[in-house]
Amino acid sequence: MITERSGRYLLNIAKEAILTYLETNEMMEIPEGFPIELEEELGVFVTLNKRNQLRGCIGYPQPVKSLIESTIDVAISAAFNDPRFPPLTREEYNELDFEVTILTKPELIEVAHPKQYLDNIKIGEDGLIIQKGYAKGLLLPQVATENEFTVEEFLEHTCMKAGISADSWLDESCDVYKFQGQIFK
Repeated sequence: MITERSGRYLLNIAKEAILTYLETNEMMEIPEGFPIELEEELGVFVTLNKRNQLRGCIGYPQPVKSLIESTIDVAISAAFNDPRFPPLTREEYNELDFEVTILTKPELIEVAHPKQYLDNIKIGEDGLIIQKGYAKGLLLPQVATENEFTVEEFLEHTCMKAGISADSWLDESCDVYKFQGQIFK
């Protein structure tokens, strides 16, 4: 994926993007001289935690822009546009823990029977996307680890994130994708 140095750089960019937006109400410019590998188009999520509780998490599951540009976009969205939370305040900024997760391209898990998903998903390694019709839910790899989910619970929670019943992953009209994430905190 990307080097540790570039990952740390992206983490700082996420922090700077949010601080710039807090102070100026404008998106920061892409800085000059950033690591060249950040021009690559990859999926990325920015997660904000406050006192070990989720405070915002937004991302692009699929590559849409350069990694540096995407990180700036989703950092600002995680802080100010996550519909689960009010916009971030300046007072909260110093209480935040920041996390940037770079994603591999999601791959459809092909199985003969849905129960086989249980053997094709690795907790702590894979993130999930579940899609049924227009409903779609995504959970990052670290969600399963942090919540000590079994594979079945991970599938169920991803279904619930999509707004469909927890057992929808057993429906053959449901598509399950997995991806891996490189996490920087």
